[in-house]
Amino acid sequence: MTAFRLFLIGFWLVLAAYTLVVVINHGMGLFQIFFGDMAQMTWPGQFNLDFFGFLLLSGLWMAWRHHFSSGGLALGVLGVLGGMGVLPLYLLWALNDAEGDMRIVMLGRQRATAS
Repeated sequence: MTAFRLFLIGFWLVLAAYTLVVVINHGMGLFQIFFGDMAQMTWPGQFNLDFFGFLLLSGLWMAWRHHFSSGGLALGVLGVLGGMGVLPLYLLWALNDAEGDMRIVMLGRQRATAS
């Protein structure tokens, strides 16, 4: 579990640093570029569509884990928009809250205890 936590922290730090450099050099035009590549029907667009599926899946899982409550829906939207800027932090919180029990991390406490 320690290795997984270190991976989450390390990847988040690398991504934050990389994102800072990109924003400084290119500005905040992410959405125009991201969806523009998809509209062009090119390989970068195919990659972005594939990645967007992972973002949606991540957001749906966070919302489902919180029973689609208002807080869960907000987390889901945040997960879709924030991607790996959000998911590692959420997983670190969930790991801590579940005391490392992966059943609870994946299903949420209520579903894990019910099954």
